[in-house]
Amino acid sequence: MKKKHSSWIYVVLGIMLFSLITVSALPLVGSVVEGKQLAQNTDSEVILLSQQELMKLEAEASGYQKVLSREPNNNTALQGLLKIRLQQKDIPGAISPLEQLAKLHPEQTEYTILLAQAKQQVTDYEGAATAYNQVLANHPGDIYALGGMTNLYLIQDLPERAIALLKKTIKLATEEESQTATSIDKEAVELLLGELYTNQERYGEAIALYDELNKVNQDDFRPILAKALVLEKQGDLAAAKPILEKAYVAAPAEYKDQIGDQMERLVKGIKESESVKDRG
Repeated sequence: MKKKHSSWIYVVLGIMLFSLITVSALPLVGSVVEGKQLAQNTDSEVILLSQQELMKLEAEASGYQKVLSREPNNNTALQGLLKIRLQQKDIPGAISPLEQLAKLHPEQTEYTILLAQAKQQVTDYEGAATAYNQVLANHPGDIYALGGMTNLYLIQDLPERAIALLKKTIKLATEEESQTATSIDKEAVELLLGELYTNQERYGEAIALYDELNKVNQDDFRPILAKALVLEKQGDLAAAKPILEKAYVAAPAEYKDQIGDQMERLVKGIKESESVKDRG
C-alpha cells in the first residue's frame, strides 16, 4: 500500500515547479494541467514567513542537524530540516537533506523532483537532468518531471530537445502494447507541449493542437482556455473573447473566478483598442 505523503511537500513542489517553468506563457493553463490549484492550497503559508519566524526556524534547524550528526538517516530529522530550508527559501541548504531523502525513499518521486529543482536553481544543470531522468525512467508521464525537464532544456536554449521529449512521451501514451501507456496523462502532456509551442511563438502549431484536444474531449475547458490565451497573446482580442467565454462556461466552479478576471482584462483591452482607433 502506498504511503501517504506530507501535503506540504506537494504544495512546495507545485509552487516551485510552476514558478520555474518558463514555458508558462499561459500561466493559468499551466496551473490547471492536472486540474489542481496548487498555489492556492491552504498549506501554502509553509513558504510565507516573517523575519521573526525565520530566526525561530534556524534554531530548530540546528537541533535537527545535531540529530543528523549522530543519525544521518534519521527520517524525521531529514524531513524537518528539509521543510525548514524550503521555508527559509535556502535552496542550497535544502540539497543535502533532499539527496538523502531521495536515496532513502526512491519510491517517493517528489523528493527526487524537488532535488532536481533545487539543483536547477543553483545552476547545477547536469545534476538536475540526472534527477529528472531518474524519475522519468520509471514514470515517463510524471508531469512534474516533464515540466521541470522542459524548463531545463529551455534555459539552456534547447527548445527542440524539449519538444522531442514531450512528443516522445505522447507517442508512448498511444502505444497499446506499452506497459506504461496507461500511466501517462496524454492530455496533460499535450497541454504542456502547447504551452511550449506558444513560448517558442509557434502559435499555429499550438492552436492546431488545442483544436485537436477540444475535438477529442469537448468537456475539457483547458484547451479552449489555452487557445483563447494564445489568440490574446497574438493580439487578436476580438477572436479570443468568445472562446474565453466558452472556456468560462465549461470550466469547473473553482476556476471561474480566474477565467472571469482574464475576461475582464480582455474586455478592457478591447475597449482601449477601440478607443485608440476612434481617436485616430
